[in-house]
Formats: sequence, structure tokens, C-alpha cells
Amino acid sequence: MADAPVEMKPTLGLTGLTMNAMALIAPGAFLWLTYAGQAAAGNSAPSMWAGILFATLLCLATAVCYAEMAKLYPGTGSSYYFAEQSFLNHESAWPYARLAKFIVGWGSHLYYWIYPGVMVGVIGVISGYLVGTIWPNFMSASNPGPMFMMLVAVVFAFAVSYIAHRGVNGSTSVNIAINVIQISALLVFTVVALGYRMNHPPGSVAFQFDQQTSAAYSCEFATTKTMVNGASTDTIVRAADGTPQCAVDAAGKQVPFKIDYPYADSTGTFVSHPTAGSVIGVHKFGFMFVQACIAILILVGFESVTSMGGEAKNAKRDVPIAVITSLLVQGCFCYLFEYFAANYFLNSGYPNGFAATSSAPIGDMMIIVGDALFGTGRGRIFMLAEAATVFLALIGTTLSCINTGARVTYAMGKDKELPDSMGALHSRNLTPHKAIWTLAIISAVVGCITVSVICGDGGSPTDAAIAALAHGFWSSFGYTTHDKMADLPNTFLTTTLASNFGTFLLYMLSCITCIVCYHNHPKFKVVRHLLIPIFGLLANLACMIFYVVGPFMGYGTKKEPLYALGVALVWAIYGGIFFTRMSKKSGRTTLVEGRVSAAS
Repeated sequence: MADAPVEMKPTLGLTGLTMNAMALIAPGAFLWLTYAGQAAAGNSAPSMWAGILFATLLCLATAVCYAEMAKLYPGTGSSYYFAEQSFLNHESAWPYARLAKFIVGWGSHLYYWIYPGVMVGVIGVISGYLVGTIWPNFMSASNPGPMFMMLVAVVFAFAVSYIAHRGVNGSTSVNIAINVIQISALLVFTVVALGYRMNHPPGSVAFQFDQQTSAAYSCEFATTKTMVNGASTDTIVRAADGTPQCAVDAAGKQVPFKIDYPYADSTGTFVSHPTAGSVIGVHKFGFMFVQACIAILILVGFESVTSMGGEAKNAKRDVPIAVITSLLVQGCFCYLFEYFAANYFLNSGYPNGFAATSSAPIGDMMIIVGDALFGTGRGRIFMLAEAATVFLALIGTTLSCINTGARVTYAMGKDKELPDSMGALHSRNLTPHKAIWTLAIISAVVGCITVSVICGDGGSPTDAAIAALAHGFWSSFGYTTHDKMADLPNTFLTTTLASNFGTFLLYMLSCITCIVCYHNHPKFKVVRHLLIPIFGLLANLACMIFYVVGPFMGYGTKKEPLYALGVALVWAIYGGIFFTRMSKKSGRTTLVEGRVSAAS
């Protein structure tokens, strides 16, 4: 493939820009993938909805900053480009333009280079769940094989990168179709889940879920006393094929399962929400912060459209609108509605503990409500149909993130802050192809790490569940014992938090950049250009700090945030070394010595 001094062509209108941003937020996909991590986040699960609301407000403040900067400086590179132009156009801050743009650009890569790896890892998880559902003798749906998930992650990292390599117009068409399908499908689930809760008051006959067979049953399970870790425990009686046996009364009739909605069990562990008010309650501010730190993953993406200014027909008008619209439609409407329904659905037949230890709790819920709506056994078909739309949404999300990350890398390469090859466009497709394929390799590696120990720490399966796995390289290799896996960090949560840490850092720097951008500017407005950016700055900073101190206050788990912080520190140190070497190699100084022309 030959390189040529070509430029990106403006082909995207308002619809195309908005759909590209919405594809990255993808409420259908993230409801499916992030719910498990949020449910497993220690004792903070009751505050899931409140955490999402706080994260939405944080993102909305940051989105306003991006929209306002895009009005002045439309172009390719998003925050990296904004930082350069904001400082160059400032009367006194211009000497710091190069340092500012490098810090913002380097920090953004902590987010943009890890995030697509998390996405292809999630595609591996959902693929394992679906394969385990269709062929349970080959793989467990609740605990898919790490090696199988790694293979899927690698394949999709390169497959999606190929779509990105082909050009933004093809990517936009894919994203428009995916958005329509996945939003419609998940709204159907939301309505059905709410209907299930409202039609099954406490004490009514309902379904309970069995994690081993990934199926719903309308009877109480027969149990027997067994010794587990030296304690007498009720264990479900199962047939030779693993199917749970129903309990019978004195007359030999099956005992129906009667649903309830207790807040906690006898040990104080959260089970479900007794009322709708409990779903939206804060419960504890510490819990809310834990959930917000995880939930930021489901809301990021609105800023991605600012990296496509060079491909927009009317960037100054359309990019700011697309930034705000994408977040309002998907973050403020879809997510808050969907997460309310999923949390309100929790019950004694499917408690939060099941969600915390499942690879796809939303899929489990779909099986239950599908059985209730369409008849026993048909819930699995309903789940598979919904899962297909989630699968498509994940492809769109990964595609959008690779497009965004590659364009930020391209902008830095074009400025010679990264190797020159990163700033090259393909002569025919007009895409930053070398940046895209670099990101493909990184995504494949991060994806493999993400799925390597998805059941680590608090989500470790029991020894009985591990023993029940189908034995084979693709289905059970990587599973050891409950205690050993409990001592390992949850790699899915670790990579998610590392990406989120980069997100908080980038958004915080972007809020600062917005303040600099409009300081002493004739279009300065106090609310939009000072108060909102300050709120966004403080909210992002609070979440970053809570990453570290929260676990030591009893909120959430300790391993994963500390590992994520370690990744960020290593990245920051390496960034300083890389910047120094690039400066010496190119003969440039850290501070700009002479005022240069900036964008109008």
C-alpha cells in the first residue's frame, strides 16, 4: 500500500456524525456487558442506578466542554487538537502549547488504546456465553473457556480493524444500522422485564434460575445436606445430566417456586430491590462513587465525533450538536431506563449474587422473562435473538473506538509527536491505516488479557462449578480452584478500570482546556465556559481519587483499582521518557519559543 500526501475528505453530515458517536456509547451492548462488573463490585450494587446518573451528569458537563471547543476549532484529533489550538490562541499560555497537547494526546491513548481491547474481550465473553447456551456439553455459558474467548478477541480485533481500514463511509453505514437494531431490541427487553416484575407480586408463582444449566424453572429445587469447606450446606439434587430436580410435597406434587423481593439475605448480602424507590436510591455516597467509576465505561464515546472534524461537511455546526445529542439520547434516556428495569427485575429467583457470578446476567434475565412471556423453553430463543443485536452493537462500538483512537494517533503522528508512519493516510481509502493496524495488534493483546481471568477475585466460581465444566482446552483450560482464582484480580474489571482511569484523566484535562480556550475570549459565557468545566473537572478528579481511597474505606475491591492505577503510572512515566527522546531526536524544545499561526 503506497502512502501519498492526501487529505481526508468531508463526507459526513449531522446524521452520520451522531450515529458514529452513538455507536461507541451503544446502550444495548453495554447494558449486557457492564452489568456483571457492576453487580460484582463488592457491596455497592444497590447504588448502581444512582452511580450511572452521577456518571451521566459528569459526562454531560464534559460533553458541553467538547461541544464548545468544537465550535471554535473543528478538526481531526479531538482533545489533542483542541489543546494545541486553545493554548496557541491564548495570549499568555501559547508557550505551553506543545507540552499541553502532548499530555492530552498521550493521556487519551490510555483510554483509546485500552478501550477497544476491552470491547473485543467482551465479544469473546458473549461468544462464549452463546456457545455455552447452544452447546452446553462443549462449554459453560456462565463460565466460558478463556482460550476460546481469547481466540474470538484476536479474530475480531483484526476483523473490525479491517472495516475501519476500508473507510469512514462504510463504517458509518454499519453504525446506523446497528444503532437502530440494538436500541429497539434492548427497549423490548426493558419493557418485558418491567412487565415481569409488575405481574409477579411477592408470593406469586414465578421462575427461578439455575446457573449450572442456564435455564429457568417454576418449581422449588430439591436439596440435600452436604459438607462444603467444613460447613453443612444445602446442595441442589441433580439428575445425571445436571438438570436440577424439583421438590415435591407429601402428595407427590411439585412445590411451585414463589417469588419474593428481599433487600438482603441472612448474611446481609444484597439480593434485590423491594421497591422502585430503592432502585433509584443513593443508599450510600461511597457506593454511588464505586458504581460511577465503573459506569463511566458505558457513557464514554460522545467525544469520539470531535475526532472526525476533518471528515465533516459542516464541522462547526454539526459536531457540537452530535456530541450532545448522542449522550442525551443514549446516556440520559436509554441507559437510565434500561438499568432501572434490570435492577427492578432482581428477585429471590435471580438475586444480585447470580448476576455477580454470571458472564452475562442480562442474558440470564432474558431467558427468565422469555419463558414467562412465550412459554417454558422459549426464553432461550428470545435471549439468542436479543444477543444477536448486542453482538452487532459490540462490533459497532469497537469500530467507532478504533476509528477515533486511530485518528488521535494519526494527528500526533502528523505533528511528529509519534513516529511519522502513524501520520500517514492510505492513498485510496483515506484512512490512517498504519495507526489502525497498530491499534488492532494492541486491541488483540488487551482483549486476551481482559478475558484471561474474568472470574477472578469476588466472582470466582465454586469448586463444584469448576468441576462441572466440560473438560477441554477451549472450555476449561485456565480454571484452577476457587481459592486460587479468588486470589487473582478480575482481569475484565482491571482492564475496564484502567481504561476508565484514562477516561477520567482525559475528561479532566479537556475541562481544563475548555477553560483556557475561552479565557478572555469575546464569546466567553460564565456558565458554559467556567462553571460547567469546573464541575466536570472536580467530578472527574473526585472519581480518580476514589479509585485509590475507596477500597480502603470498604467500598469495592482493592486489587483491580490498584492494578489499574499501576498501568496509568507506568504509561505516564513512559510518556515522559518518550517525549524527551522525541524532543532530542527532532531538536524541538518543550516550550514553544516563537508564536506560530493557529487555527482561526
